[in-house]
Amino acid sequence: MFSQGSESLIKQAREIQEQELQKFYSRLVKLLQAKDLGHEAVDSLQRLYLLLSVNKHSRRLPSELQKRLVLLLSSPAEHFQVLSVSVLRETLSLSDQDLSHIQENIRPLNSHAAGLLLSQARSRDNLSSLCAHILHSLEGRLSEAPAHSRTHTLPIINSILSHSPQSLTEDHVTLLSKKLVEWLRYASTMQGGGASSGGFFTGQRSRQPVPTAELDGTVCGDFFTVLCVGQGFTEDQWMNVFSFSMLRHWLLTYHCVSNGNSTADTANRLQLSLSVSHSHSNDDRSEVDGSVVSMVSATSSSSRLLPPKERLREKAFQYCQRLIEQSDRKPHKRTDAELQKACLVEAVSILDCVCVEDASLVYRTFPCVKALFGRLGSDLSYVRVFLPIAQFYLNHGEMAAVDCESVWKLVFSQCPAELFNDYFLAHELLRFLRVNLETIQQRVPQYTRSFPNLLKFLAWDSPAVVDDFVDLLPSLVTAGTAVELLHSLLDLPCLSATLLIQLSSVSLPVSEPSGRGLQQDAFRNPGFRGLFLFLLREEAGSGDTIDRLSTLHQLLAEAADWPRVLQCAQVVPVLLHIYFNTVVKVADEKLLAHLILVMLERSSLLINIPTYTAEIHRVFSCHLLNLCQLHPSLVVDQSQELLEFAGSTTNVYSREEIYTHVVWVLGEYLSVSCDSRCSVRLITSCFETLEAVLFEVTSSSPPPGTTCPAPKVVTTIMSALAKLASRSHDLIPRVSLFLSKLKTAARAGSVAWCPDEEDLVAVVTRGEELWSLLKAPGVAQSVLTPQPHVAMPQWYRDTNVSMPLQLRALTHLTHTQ
Repeated sequence: MFSQGSESLIKQAREIQEQELQKFYSRLVKLLQAKDLGHEAVDSLQRLYLLLSVNKHSRRLPSELQKRLVLLLSSPAEHFQVLSVSVLRETLSLSDQDLSHIQENIRPLNSHAAGLLLSQARSRDNLSSLCAHILHSLEGRLSEAPAHSRTHTLPIINSILSHSPQSLTEDHVTLLSKKLVEWLRYASTMQGGGASSGGFFTGQRSRQPVPTAELDGTVCGDFFTVLCVGQGFTEDQWMNVFSFSMLRHWLLTYHCVSNGNSTADTANRLQLSLSVSHSHSNDDRSEVDGSVVSMVSATSSSSRLLPPKERLREKAFQYCQRLIEQSDRKPHKRTDAELQKACLVEAVSILDCVCVEDASLVYRTFPCVKALFGRLGSDLSYVRVFLPIAQFYLNHGEMAAVDCESVWKLVFSQCPAELFNDYFLAHELLRFLRVNLETIQQRVPQYTRSFPNLLKFLAWDSPAVVDDFVDLLPSLVTAGTAVELLHSLLDLPCLSATLLIQLSSVSLPVSEPSGRGLQQDAFRNPGFRGLFLFLLREEAGSGDTIDRLSTLHQLLAEAADWPRVLQCAQVVPVLLHIYFNTVVKVADEKLLAHLILVMLERSSLLINIPTYTAEIHRVFSCHLLNLCQLHPSLVVDQSQELLEFAGSTTNVYSREEIYTHVVWVLGEYLSVSCDSRCSVRLITSCFETLEAVLFEVTSSSPPPGTTCPAPKVVTTIMSALAKLASRSHDLIPRVSLFLSKLKTAARAGSVAWCPDEEDLVAVVTRGEELWSLLKAPGVAQSVLTPQPHVAMPQWYRDTNVSMPLQLRALTHLTHTQ
């Protein structure tokens, strides 16, 4: 935080009295009236800024002081410009008169004053007026203007374009498009700043203009671009750089400008028209008087006849082609190599923009982009460039009728497999998928098969990319990928651990002992290598899951508490909910039946993270109910597997959550009303299976190392038995006998399977209710298994319908007995 001295100053500033503050204002006004402002003025302005910035509420300065601060905006000393802008931003908004005064009297409009005007603009009219003023300042040739007087204009216009593109008019767009053409294409190729050619005679009179150079040191042979270097740059060269930096944003946004003209624009309309005409004549002259003739534009000399927007697209096309040619040169400095990559990204993106606007440019652009991709090949150091190239192929590959297979193989296969730990790639690739998801699904068949590779980003850094996968996961769920994708999601923590082991395995030699212990040895062991290679596969289709999952989990037992693995385990339940909500829309009953088997099997085959296992069981339980509710016939289809699962007493203790729901599903949907194939024999088989489990649970202590079953498990089994008995009356005496014995045993004292007295009372109470219901089999069936139309909520709310009447009648009968 702040030092003790700083806190003291802040406290003094907050506690200053109004009278003392007014005296300070008066002294500052007198100080600013002096012709030469020195250190005392700087110190006073800094004190004023502190007074204003530490207060909760903005203050209004005296009009004379505010006027002096506005005048400081045109001070030749930049530190006074900065201080005045900082102070004015902390006050209440400037009046329209002050804003007009700044625009009219500060010439040329410096970057600090322009930034203040931008921050104080309160309406579209203010912004439009500011645009007109800034664009008007661009009149004339750059050589006639003071040094560096215009370099701030494009950043300010770019800010306006970002926040309120409607503030620009068609006149603004026309003028700026022409200016961008001039700056991009006709900047000087000679170095600025009085660059010397070297040698013994380097005096002022012997200095000669020196041409700019390419990154490899050769003399610039064509027009100036951002990849040209020199000891100094002229202002038109800086404008070239700024123009290129905002070009893509301009091409994407200038369509949103206002078609009409606001009131503020009307006053400047004539002036802008004159500026447009002047700029047009300059462009024509520049075409003839340019210092060099571009080889790129030799075939497009008629571009002068194009309208401004079309001409800008043509020049942007030429500029980007030149950048791609320059990127093939070997730079002397490493920083220049990074600059080449950044410019390639921007150049390909701009080419994509101009081709989207003008489809006729696709045929001229594709050979250039295709050659660039071929030149870069599979050099992953250019991974930043591959995604713009992929975007270009996605947008225009079908029109140009080119084979995109190699591009998709690189983007979806090689890049994620080798650079899964590259945070920039993860962000950019997932963003690319989200933005183009619909088109990718239609045109890129490799996409859905690439989910094992894409999940590596999630396994490596799940908190950063989980939002992306929440959007992308539904598109990866298809009838062909559903089963394998479910296994992959469940094994995501294992994949996270494997990626960590893989990285440490690459960084350490085989002979050197590693810090990952047994996992590292297993990763290098040929006997276990196949398990890890399956997790690291790049494409789906090689199998649903691993045959030796339990072996894999044993090998990764020590990885269960690694932070990255734990983070990954936390996001899996969220993704599983999305997965199941999607799969019910795309899968048929056969596939859903298979997914039920996968849930039963995988509920015991999970990496040993207790919280993770509990969460997965909870998700499985929830969606098992949903699947059976949507398709009750699934219970009959998979009755054998469900009964096998429900008949294992071990599952009562180890998989309590999912076991409870399996039992509930059997009791609820094994009914002729749900599926005509449900026979008495099947109901009896299910009854006997659950009866045996309930008898075993309630007649013995829990196995060593386990806890007593929850009352919910016992009462669910009892309810399922009662439901089955109500559908096959021959079973009623058996369940009634068991319930009466349970009541007798509970009266005798505590039982081993339920040590808590309150829980035991709840179980016995539920048994008495079921026993009472079964005394009237017809009523029991209508209550325990009501018809779908009877189970609607209104049947339990409306006292005039039959269900409340049945319940009251049944209560009366049982109480009288």
